Amino acid sequence: MPSSPLPRPRKARAGSGPERIDPTDARLLIALRDRPRATTVALAEASGLSRNTVQARLAALERTGAVGSFERCVDPAALGYPLAAFVTVRVAQRRLDEVARALAAVPEVVQAHGLSGDTDLLVQVVAVDAEDLYRVAGQILEIPGVERTSTSLVMRPLVPYRLAPLLRRVAD
Repeated sequence: MPSSPLPRPRKARAGSGPERIDPTDARLLIALRDRPRATTVALAEASGLSRNTVQARLAALERTGAVGSFERCVDPAALGYPLAAFVTVRVAQRRLDEVARALAAVPEVVQAHGLSGDTDLLVQVVAVDAEDLYRVAGQILEIPGVERTSTSLVMRPLVPYRLAPLLRRVAD
């Protein structure tokens, strides 16, 4: 039986996030992924675009939020935080925004997502060691509006953060 093709991403609705990346943008981002320090001229050659087009498209991708912060490329272990964990958080619903602001003030919180279901937040944290992780988890639990937490230690990454397969799909 032939396998069905993977679903294509749907076009984003107005106001729901960055504009949709087209095949030309995807080729440019693949070239940038392969050579993150490449000059505009080198990116133009690799993507088959003119230098001016590359500059304009990169500026537009940054302006619309389609390309995010360079921070995602920095390994927390290189900053002295080799331990990673995920903390699930249950929050008093009326205090969700307050809890999110408090989480943003904790330097070891690298990312937090609002979830549907029994858990309200999934918080990614980093720590120096187990004792430091205990401190960070306690700091999260002390935030007014946090009702319950559960911490899971990352043993090792199995699939690193990646978008190349999706970029290739859009580029094709």
